Amino acid sequence: MRKIKGYSILLLCFVFLLTACSGGNNAAKTPEASATTEPAATEEAAAATPAPVDLGGRVIKVAAWWDLKPAGNSASEKERLAKIAEVEKKYNVKFEFVNVPFEEFMPKFTATALTGEPFADILIMEFTSAWPAILKGQLLPISEFTTATSNINNEANLMVKAPPIAGEYYSFGEPGTGGTGLHYNRDLFKKLGLPDLQEVYASGQWNWEKFVEIAKQATKDTDNDGKVDTYGFSGWAIDILRNFSAANGGKIVDEATSTQGLTDPKVIETAEFLNRLYNVENVMKIKGADKIGYDEFNTFKDGDVAMFPAPIWNLGDLTFEFGVVPFPNGPQGSPELTFADPGRNGFFMPKGVKDAQAVYQAFEETYDITQTGDFPSQEWLESIYTHEEDIAMIRDHINNTGQILLETAYPEFPTYGFLKDIIVDNQSVTATAEKYKPEAEASIAKLGK
Repeated sequence: MRKIKGYSILLLCFVFLLTACSGGNNAAKTPEASATTEPAATEEAAAATPAPVDLGGRVIKVAAWWDLKPAGNSASEKERLAKIAEVEKKYNVKFEFVNVPFEEFMPKFTATALTGEPFADILIMEFTSAWPAILKGQLLPISEFTTATSNINNEANLMVKAPPIAGEYYSFGEPGTGGTGLHYNRDLFKKLGLPDLQEVYASGQWNWEKFVEIAKQATKDTDNDGKVDTYGFSGWAIDILRNFSAANGGKIVDEATSTQGLTDPKVIETAEFLNRLYNVENVMKIKGADKIGYDEFNTFKDGDVAMFPAPIWNLGDLTFEFGVVPFPNGPQGSPELTFADPGRNGFFMPKGVKDAQAVYQAFEETYDITQTGDFPSQEWLESIYTHEEDIAMIRDHINNTGQILLETAYPEFPTYGFLKDIIVDNQSVTATAEKYKPEAEASIAKLGK
C-alpha cells in the first residue's frame, strides 16, 4: 500500500464545480515541432479556426455562488489571469465574475430570464435547478453556442461536455476526475481483521452479498460489555437508496421519459436490500432520533463505522485512515453505473445571451493554460487521499460511472415518505411503492406545467 504526500486543501471550493482543479492546455510547440508541420495541414487548420469577433468592449459576466475569479495564489492561477487578460484584448471584452449568495442565485436567474435579459452570460447551476429552466426554454443547448472547431467538440482538453439532461447536452466545465464511492475505515478494518475492500473488488467478489457479509463481521461488541461498539455501515437513507439503486441499474425518477421509478423492480429490489440492512441484519449505526434523517450523513465520522457512502468533499476532516471502492453492483447492475449524482452542477448559458458563440469561444480560450498534473484533478485528489490506490480507484473505476439524478427537481417527490414507511414502519416494499406511485406521478406532472 503506497502512501502519497498530500497537498494543502486549497482547492476544496472546486468540488462544487462540475469538475475540480486544473484546466487543460495545448503546450506551445517547439521550433522543431513547428518545422515538421505539413503546410497544407497548417493552412487547413487556420482556415477552419474562426477569426476573433470584436465584441465592442462588452462585459461578459460569469456567475456562481462563490468567487470564480482566480485568486492568483498559485502558478496556474497566475497563468489563468494572464490568459484572461490576453483573451479580453483579443476579443475586445472584459470578464466580470459575479458572486451571488446561494439563496438569491436562482430567484435572480428566474427573474432576469423572464425578461429575456439574463443577469449573467455564463453561470454555474445545479442540474436540479437547470432542469426546470430547460423545460421553460431558458437555457441553450451546447449545440447552439459551439461550432465544429470549438475545443469542446474536438480535443476537449479545455472544456468538456457534462452528462446530458434528457438526452441533450446543456452543461460544460473543466476536465476533471471524481465521483462518489463507498468508503471504508482502514484503521477499523485492520483492527477487526477484515479483508481490504480493494482486494475484494479486484477479486471480482464485490457485490451486495459480500457487502452484507463484511458489514455483519464489522458489527461487534469488541469489549464484551453487552453493547455493539463497531458497526458495519451508516449513512443517510435517501442517499443510500439513490446510490445503491444506481448500482442496481435503477433510477428513482427518469427525466427523459417523465416516469417515476419507485415501482421499478430494480428500485424495489434496492429498497428491500436497505430494509434488510436496517431491520434484518441490523448492521446500521443510527445516531439520531430520526432513523432515516439527514443527520446520519455524518455518523461515520465517529470512527466506529466500517463502511460509509461519502462524496469526496466530505472527507477532509477525518481522523482515521480511509479507502474507497465503487458501490457494489446489485443483481441487476453493471460496472458502467456505480453511483447516483443528484448534486451535479456545471456551467450553463442562458437564452438571450447576445453573440453566444463568440462569448463561449472567448470563455473557452481562458482555460488554455498549462496542465499541472498527470490527469485532471490530480492535485485536488492528492489533497484528500493519502494512498495512491484510492486515487487510482477513483480515476479508473468510479470516474464517469455516475447516474445523473434529478429527483429533487420535482416538487415534493415522495422519496422520504417511501423510505419511512419501509424502514421505520416496516411496511411492504411493493405495497409502499404502489401507495406512493400516484404522488410521484403528480410531482412529475407538476414540474412540467
